[in-house]
Amino acid sequence: MKRIAVVGAGVIGVTTAWYLRRLGLDVTVFERESGAALMTSAGNAGIVAPGYVTPWAAPGMPRKLAGYLFAAESPVIVRPAASVAQWRWVGRWLSQCTATRYRRNRERMQRLALYSRDCLRALRAELGIDDQMRQGYLQLFRTAADLDLNAPARRMLDDAGIRHELLDEAQVRAREPSLRADARLVAGLYLPDDESANCQRFVQALAGIAASHGVRFEWGKPITAIRHRNGKVNGLQLQRARPTDPNAFDCDAVVVAAGIDSVRLLQPFGITVPIYPVKGFSATLSLRPDATAPAQALMDEAYKTAITPLGREIRIAGTAEIGNARLTLRSAALKTLRKVARDWFGDALDTDQARYWVGARPMTPDGPPLLGRTGIDGLFVNIGHGSTGWAMSAGSARAVADLVAGRTPELDLEGLTLARLTER
Repeated sequence: MKRIAVVGAGVIGVTTAWYLRRLGLDVTVFERESGAALMTSAGNAGIVAPGYVTPWAAPGMPRKLAGYLFAAESPVIVRPAASVAQWRWVGRWLSQCTATRYRRNRERMQRLALYSRDCLRALRAELGIDDQMRQGYLQLFRTAADLDLNAPARRMLDDAGIRHELLDEAQVRAREPSLRADARLVAGLYLPDDESANCQRFVQALAGIAASHGVRFEWGKPITAIRHRNGKVNGLQLQRARPTDPNAFDCDAVVVAAGIDSVRLLQPFGITVPIYPVKGFSATLSLRPDATAPAQALMDEAYKTAITPLGREIRIAGTAEIGNARLTLRSAALKTLRKVARDWFGDALDTDQARYWVGARPMTPDGPPLLGRTGIDGLFVNIGHGSTGWAMSAGSARAVADLVAGRTPELDLEGLTLARLTER
């Protein structure tokens, strides 16, 4: 039986491990943290909306970013740093902000996201995982100007054949009675086939099930290097916590799913991946005892901020920061999250007990992740999902597991592999 190592136990690594094991492979997952989904997968929005899985690199985005530089509250915080990696990434991102490249990148991401949604639903049903899933996704428009700016996105939904319904204010309030009565609102866009769930809860449940089916998890085990000989991977070099710990792990193949740390692990092979840690923020707040929970996930279109019901809690997630790699809770980002919570729910939320989170989302400049073979025998990647890792996780994992097992994936991987990096 082939022995496979997966590096990383976030949503990407754990779903990959599950599919590998289901194909009959011997799987061990190595994670530097003490458990599954404790970093980037821990506090995300939990939205699975394939129709809105689109690249950041879009026509008009450079002008918008310039405007955000001076805004007190904004969905994007730009902190220029004396970093060659940052400016190289920004330069590549700017080169993708054309209509032609945007359409190409969007098609690739949505192809993967639609496949992934089907895989996720099948996993949830097969394994009986309760991840607090809510059906439906409702975008909220504060002003007529916001609604007008959304018109191209609605045309994209039409082109992709994704069901959606434009609602007036009264229809929005009828569908979502939890919104405060005096909230500024002109319209909404409802997507009935989209959903939200608790990503961390799903990953930790899946890790437990995978362990019961023979997947081994090595917690607190940072990887210092991937070992290879004669152009073929043959194991991992481990960081020792104690002198008695093993310093190596032998295997036939390695799947790198380590988020931003993947860049370091791949560099010794001459594989340079354009991934940058774009930070995201969230606040998780409890509903007061007499408050009504939202019926579905919501999106504040003006602030690009997701509002996700998780039982008797609500997660407000948004605000991206392009800056250094330090995971610092920025007051400007948290101020935006609190404003969104206040504007839509008023005193229905207990803001005094909010739990805040910041995570580094490994983002490619063009948008789609990088999946599959690397050109090094036995070395595979499942990386670069950015802010849509939950929405793309199950499909990415299944496709990569198929490749590792020598099978042909159901998913068309055009534009989703390392070969994309040589495109002109």
